[in-house]
Amino acid sequence: MTAGDLPAVLKLEQALFPEDAWSEDMLRAELADQSRTRHYVVAETPGGELVGYAGLAAAGGQADVQTIGVRADRRGGGIGAALLTELLDEAARRGSEAVFLEVRADNPGARRLYERFGFDEVGVRRRYYQPSDVDAIVMCRKLRTRPPMGFTKESK
Repeated sequence: MTAGDLPAVLKLEQALFPEDAWSEDMLRAELADQSRTRHYVVAETPGGELVGYAGLAAAGGQADVQTIGVRADRRGGGIGAALLTELLDEAARRGSEAVFLEVRADNPGARRLYERFGFDEVGVRRRYYQPSDVDAIVMCRKLRTRPPMGFTKESK
């Protein structure tokens, strides 16, 4: 994703998340940190029409899916899966041990996608999405196991 994609991304963001859409300033701030801790991508048709986007934050061995959006008339065709695959691949490239995300409790389609990709429910953030008072389901997928750290008992 580049700054040139923002008009189309913002239009799709408003259509997908009318109550809690990200602002242009929020997206610009995310893109400004793209090479250091962020990774944002878009999905386009062969004709260049934007039909989806996704973003990842990764630092300190942990990654967070910031957003995934796919145009309603293009869902079910693998675009969300392709975007999520790219985010997971990037998290692995950046050495992340785990990837976390929040998903609306009232979005069973997204939850099924994340479960298919090995995400497990690890918590709930009550009334996270405002102004609709919808809970967020916190999910996590481990990418690799952390080696033992600290002191270990030596065998005799």
